[in-house]
Amino acid sequence: GKITPKGETELTAEERLLRAIFGEKAREVKDSSLRLPSGEHGKVVDVAVFSRENNDELLPGVNKMIRVAVAQKRKISVGDKMAGRHGNKGVIAKILPVEDMPFLPDGKPVDIVLNPLGVPSRMNIGQILETHLGWAAQALGLHVETPVFDGAREPAIKKALREAGLPESGKVELRDGRTGKAFEQDITVGYIYMMKLHHLVEDKIHARSTGPYSLITQQPLGGKAQFGGQRFGEMEVWALEAYGAAYILQELLTVKSDDVMGRVQTYEAIVKGEDIQPPGVPESFKVLIKELQSLGLSVEVLNDNEEEIRFIEDAAAYSSPDLGINISGLESGG
Repeated sequence: GKITPKGETELTAEERLLRAIFGEKAREVKDSSLRLPSGEHGKVVDVAVFSRENNDELLPGVNKMIRVAVAQKRKISVGDKMAGRHGNKGVIAKILPVEDMPFLPDGKPVDIVLNPLGVPSRMNIGQILETHLGWAAQALGLHVETPVFDGAREPAIKKALREAGLPESGKVELRDGRTGKAFEQDITVGYIYMMKLHHLVEDKIHARSTGPYSLITQQPLGGKAQFGGQRFGEMEVWALEAYGAAYILQELLTVKSDDVMGRVQTYEAIVKGEDIQPPGVPESFKVLIKELQSLGLSVEVLNDNEEEIRFIEDAAAYSSPDLGINISGLESGG
């Protein structure tokens, strides 16, 4: 493993004695070995050792480096991202048993169903032409090269389909795998390249109850890496306003976000089983006032009786909640 010395502090008499007996072994160090991130798994497929003795190129101050390659096998799942070669990316909505998939007149099921509405607005017709040409090439046992901007034209694709004994339109009658009935319209089928992108739902799944807050806004941080919260933006707020969910909206904008005092009191109330207090003033409001004051505007906050409300400047100044837990017996060892 890898260890890093801790900052040398004033040693106590006991620590000095240990250092005198064991020497450097008793020195304060922490384990800073590289570990696989939480939630990751896999199989070690390669371990490479680099050192100065073998004349490997290393960064200054590094004498030895070990690189471990971990391979993962991932079955494709709902929510994973896939893409063709024409910018036609999308996520998997549903995975069906093979017997439920639409099938060709000869009984062969299709592998993947793409939404035709993804083509007209994006104007990437190349994916349709690739589907037709791929079907003809597979039937004829050919490999086709079609360079960008100078690829196969429509007449050449139709000719290839004719030679393969396939319909010139590239469309065929498909039947619903669940009912066995034919669909109303003939449907375009063929062969295309589809790639699995690195945006896998297993890596993106994330949940948070409580966690770190931003020092400036006092709102939860964002993103899985920071163990952040879900962003509830303007449009989501409008949706709840339109629905009339006033209390959920109030909770999201105060105790679940940047009402520092309120979230402490709410946590205390939940632990003690008491009623939750009405929320206080969000930190974002205080930040706005500070910004206005920094522009030279005298802004004061008044209550219903027109008395000025003064805010506690530092979050650390809030008194810590009394949770009613007595630990006096533990201190004396009783």
